[in-house]
Amino acid sequence: MEVRSYRRVFDLERRIYRVDRLRLNPAGIPVRGIVYFLVILGLALPAGCAALLTVIRIEGRPFHLAAQALFRHRAGSRRLSGLRPRGPSSCAFPGARWLPEQIVMLPDGSEGRMRRLRYTGPGAVLVAVAHHRQLRGGALELFGRRPCVVLRQRLGARPPCRGQVIVLERAAQLRVR
Repeated sequence: MEVRSYRRVFDLERRIYRVDRLRLNPAGIPVRGIVYFLVILGLALPAGCAALLTVIRIEGRPFHLAAQALFRHRAGSRRLSGLRPRGPSSCAFPGARWLPEQIVMLPDGSEGRMRRLRYTGPGAVLVAVAHHRQLRGGALELFGRRPCVVLRQRLGARPPCRGQVIVLERAAQLRVR
């Protein structure tokens, strides 16, 4: 046998002729071609998926927002308590007792006289009776003292047509005497 070029001897091309019992092309499929195909597929598949997911809209939302909402729905609670999902502030299991947190109740002035009261802000107070308002500690706020609003009822005076709203900042006090 005469070899004119060593390139032919060392140029080995691996080919696949059959997969299990399935016979492929009689000349075989080059392994290098399969590797090239897998590399191209590995690059084209993420790019194609990214292009497809940017086009998809579910209920008018982009795919990532719709997927996030679906995930939160699937991971969320399956039972409701007081029309809210079960959680630390609701019933732990069916039949359990729920105790509300501490409730602040303030008189509404329907008694005809003002009750003694001390309230620390933030908040807003609606006063619907005739009263005298005095501000204390406004200038002393610079020295660390809290501003204080003192209300006193005016006996025998006509109540105002509309109530007055007094807005209290954080740490400001309202005292009714």
